[in-house]
Amino acid sequence: MNSLWSTPAALRALRATLVVPGLFAFSYEVLGDLQVATFAAFGGFATLVLAAFGGRARDKIVAHLGLALAGSALIVIGTAVNTSVLLATLVTLPVVFLVLFAGVGGPNAASGSTAALLAYVLPAASPGTMDMVPARLAGWWLASIVGTLAVLALSPKPPGAALRRAVATSARALADQLGAALKGDRDPKWREHSIECKHNLLSTFTATPYRPTGLAAADQALDSLVGLLEWCTSVICDSLREYDDLTHIDEVERRLLTDTATVLRDVAAVLDGEPTKPELDCLERSLADSVEHLRRLRSDSAGFGAAVHLSFHARTAAVAAHTALADALIASHQADPSIVSRGRRRWFGTAPAQSESRLAGLTTVTNLVSRHANLRSVWFLNSARGAIALAVAVAVADLTGVEHGFWVVLGTLSVLRTNAASTGSTALRALLGTVAGFVIGAVLLLAIGSSTAALWTALPLAVLVAAYAPGVLPFAAGQAAFTVVVSVLFNLLVPAGWQIGVVRIEDVAIGCAVSFLVGVLFWPRGAGSLVADDLADAFRTGGLYLSDAAHWALGLRPESPPASAAIAAGIRLDEALRGFLAEQGAKRVPKEYLWRLVAGALRVRLTAHSLAGLPAAAGDPDPLRVTLGDHAGQVAAWFDHLASRLDRTDHGDVPMLAPPQLREPVLPNGTTVSDLSTALWVREHLEHVTPRLTELVEPAGVVAAQRHQPWWR
Repeated sequence: MNSLWSTPAALRALRATLVVPGLFAFSYEVLGDLQVATFAAFGGFATLVLAAFGGRARDKIVAHLGLALAGSALIVIGTAVNTSVLLATLVTLPVVFLVLFAGVGGPNAASGSTAALLAYVLPAASPGTMDMVPARLAGWWLASIVGTLAVLALSPKPPGAALRRAVATSARALADQLGAALKGDRDPKWREHSIECKHNLLSTFTATPYRPTGLAAADQALDSLVGLLEWCTSVICDSLREYDDLTHIDEVERRLLTDTATVLRDVAAVLDGEPTKPELDCLERSLADSVEHLRRLRSDSAGFGAAVHLSFHARTAAVAAHTALADALIASHQADPSIVSRGRRRWFGTAPAQSESRLAGLTTVTNLVSRHANLRSVWFLNSARGAIALAVAVAVADLTGVEHGFWVVLGTLSVLRTNAASTGSTALRALLGTVAGFVIGAVLLLAIGSSTAALWTALPLAVLVAAYAPGVLPFAAGQAAFTVVVSVLFNLLVPAGWQIGVVRIEDVAIGCAVSFLVGVLFWPRGAGSLVADDLADAFRTGGLYLSDAAHWALGLRPESPPASAAIAAGIRLDEALRGFLAEQGAKRVPKEYLWRLVAGALRVRLTAHSLAGLPAAAGDPDPLRVTLGDHAGQVAAWFDHLASRLDRTDHGDVPMLAPPQLREPVLPNGTTVSDLSTALWVREHLEHVTPRLTELVEPAGVVAAQRHQPWWR
């Protein structure tokens, strides 16, 4: 199939072609109102092209209603401030920041931000008075209502469906891998398929510059499932690397792994919407049987160490699968309130009282905002940079007295990217596209002459191309098509001939220059530097969480450690990585290195979470527990050292510290496992993390070296 073909883009273009020219014709020819016509046309473009809301029909209705209300408020504000350059500039800063920062709320909020900004910059950078507000709102609401109906009638499957399929496929591949090992099938194809499905899951999850999940419990559960399946893949692949044939293991552990495979298949079935009655009771009984079996062994019995090691792998995989099924039930709206409450605690690190209160939704929003309200957040910096750039563009448009000032602001908005190099590259393509659009529009207008009928005929064709282009055709092609659209629109409103294209070239050039200069001054390196910063945070907070959790489980710490800092760092890292992957230009850090580093941060955080869930050991600390606590502290110190390599200071040729080595424990003969269970369990957790530390050194070095290169290289 031709790579330039896209069914979603075709449906988007069809909707826009049917609605935008029709609304413009009705408003201008029938109603005879210039303001209604202008805001109906641009509102239709915002609703149908710039915004791309996903989810079920109800989710789309809510999102479009939110955009209509937000746009209405922004039209009023924009109209009120356009009489004063100083006022317009000062008001633009907080308004644009809040609109862009609201994107942290989920994919629909992020997708609607540019459309909402169009509702602000159009009146803010255009002449107008407050008595025009009713007509402008009428045009905006006309576009919102008709556009929403068009979206409901002509929409592809929501993007979330692809993520659900990827999660289900990954879960089913893991179940098949476990099932094959339980039958004695050692064919490496099972492991390769599991890893391939995991990579596809991660690619699907990070395909957009913002998270494809929102704040609702079902969305958060689907988000959590991605990390759980990545973790589960790591645990199962590590386990089967040591136990590639599970036909001869203890029956109790074999039954536990069999139930784990069944639960993973249930995860896939629930997400695929297949008729099934998933139950967690069977897996919970097998987990309890595994614990009881281990307690009956003695430290001087034959195979004691091997039994503990196997039990750790089997129980870790089982707990991960158990948690994944709970999240799958929440994501499919099949979970009872107690499961949802426990899920919120895992996702956000909140206390049970907060999760179970009526203010859980408000708590969720507060936690989300607090995580991103700092200079380590790609959302915060993107919002601040966008606000500064658009405020400067508004001021420049007013002070230079250009004929259509909002084109300057649109030019700034259309090419603003997260780093200066990308912005410069996009600005050049925007100008080339605008020039191409001017040439096409000029030829078209010269050929048409003063024929209004020909202009009405050209308008839907131009809208068709402009609406199809985003994400499919080259950026310059989209700019060219949009230039033709505005040239035709303005010649229908106020005939000016081909000269209108010259004005647009000048204004877009000014807007591109503003965007590039703001990028150079305020954030030249873009998301690339934030990836390094947020990796450092994730490793530092994850290592500290691991150490504190180990000390808690060993009875060396009085309270269970909070997970909120590590969770927040992990979320910021995910957002920074998305921003980095979405930037234009070649990536000098191999993607597999980034996945390895992110997986390492996830591994340490989830291992710490597992430790924090253990009951604290009772009694006075013995030498074994103290030794394990010291090792956990050494691991945290190593992660802190690794984080320091990723920070802003260039360490030059200073060598990287070697990871700490975990020594074999000395166990007293005749001791029952019930006396040693916590210490040995902590040791198994640390052993799950420690041997993989060396894999992080080379990728971290590449990221660190890249961040210390000049931004223009």
